[in-house]
Amino acid sequence: MRIGEIAALVGVTTRAIRHYHHVGLLPEPERRPNGYRAYSVRDAVLLARVRRLTELGLSLDEVRDVLADDAGRELADVLEELDADLARQEAEIGERRRRLAALLAAGPGEGEPLSPALAALLAKAPQTDSPTAAMDREHLMLLDAAGAGGEEIYAALGPLAADPAVLALYERLDALVGAPVDDPRIPALTAELVAAVPDGVFAAIPADGVVVAGFKEALLAEFAPAQAEVVRRVMEAFMERGRG
Repeated sequence: MRIGEIAALVGVTTRAIRHYHHVGLLPEPERRPNGYRAYSVRDAVLLARVRRLTELGLSLDEVRDVLADDAGRELADVLEELDADLARQEAEIGERRRRLAALLAAGPGEGEPLSPALAALLAKAPQTDSPTAAMDREHLMLLDAAGAGGEEIYAALGPLAADPAVLALYERLDALVGAPVDDPRIPALTAELVAAVPDGVFAAIPADGVVVAGFKEALLAEFAPAQAEVVRRVMEAFMERGRG
C-alpha cells in the first residue's frame, strides 16, 4: 500500500503518518524502486493502534510507551493514569461551571469572576454608593483571586455583610476624606469597626495570615490619610485580637 492508501484505510491523514515517522513512533517502511513507501498490513495494524490510543487522549510519548517492548509501560497503567487525569479535569471544569453559573445568576453588568463562596457573601450585602464599601468589595475580590480567602472566612463574615448598620460605618469612613490624621472621630470609629467583626472571622483565619508581605502598605495607600489611619488601627487591633 502507498501512504495515501494506508491513510484512507486507517482513517488518518498522510501528514499524520509522516509526523509519526518523524518522531519515531511509526517505523519507516521499505521503499519500492520508484521511491514510494510500501506499507504492509502489519504497518496498518500498528497505525490503527496509534490512532485508537491518541483518540483516547494519550500523548505521543505515552503511545510510544504503550507500543514499546516489555520494558515499556503497560497499557492498563497508562489508561489508569489517563482516567485519573480526566477525572481531575472534569472536577476543574465542574468548578468553573459553578462559577459561571454564579456570574450568570448575578445578572447583566453585575457578574465578577468570584468564587461561589464570595459571590454568596457579596449577595447578602445591601446596595450602597459608599466609595469605601466599593473598595472593601474590591479588596475581597483581590484576596479571593489570590486564594487568600476561604469558605469559612466568608461564612463568618455573612452576618456582618447582611447588617444594614455596617453601611453607617462605611459612610462615617467616607466622611473622613480630607480630614487630618488626628481627627477626633478616628478612635470611636476604629473601636466600632473592630467590635463589628464577628469572632468567627478570626477563628477562620489561618495561623500564618492571609496576605503577602507589602499588602498592608499597598492597602493603606488606597485611602485618604485619615481613612488610612482608621484602617491601620483596625488592622493592628485585628492582629492583637487574632493572637488573643
